[in-house]
Amino acid sequence: MGKVIVHISLTLDGVMQAPGRADEDTRGGFSHGGWASPYFHPVMAKAAGEAMASATPSALLFGRRTYEDFYKVWPGRTDNPFTKVLDAQQKYVASTTLTEPLPWVNSTLLQGDGAAAVARLKAEGERDFTVLGSGDFVQSLMRHDLVDEWRLLIHPLVLGTGRRLFPDGAPLAKLTLADTESTPTGVIIATYRPAA
Repeated sequence: MGKVIVHISLTLDGVMQAPGRADEDTRGGFSHGGWASPYFHPVMAKAAGEAMASATPSALLFGRRTYEDFYKVWPGRTDNPFTKVLDAQQKYVASTTLTEPLPWVNSTLLQGDGAAAVARLKAEGERDFTVLGSGDFVQSLMRHDLVDEWRLLIHPLVLGTGRRLFPDGAPLAKLTLADTESTPTGVIIATYRPAA
């Protein structure tokens, strides 16, 4: 059975909203977009690459908002190794508003309930699935006990506002620390797995 691996940046107070750019996600009047950029270090790029290549074959899972944001940014960038990797990966997208064909190469729309579709994909074989960002979708996967590994890039920053990865009312989750790495910029890359 495949694994679902969540790879996500967040602040010390659990905010995951708009780490990359000021205009990435302004829902709720969020004005701190781009908060992760000053903390970038090549160790983090290495961790992202490992998350996407954690198993062969592997695929990516996206919620609609993150998929559209990635598609807006990555296919046009030719000055980095990630574009080729992202283009080549099979991408599954949970959305109730998008229709096929999806615009990004190797993209498939998950039919029906996203969490149920992921449960079916996991059961089909040995393929692992990496979720990049996609906070609302991740919360749905968590509610259905579908996350097998959390790779959290915890930034030394408290925002005090914004959408959090684990909001009030999130289901109880007992985790075990499997690995940790820190960067010179103060980011802790912590890998957790569900406790036995």
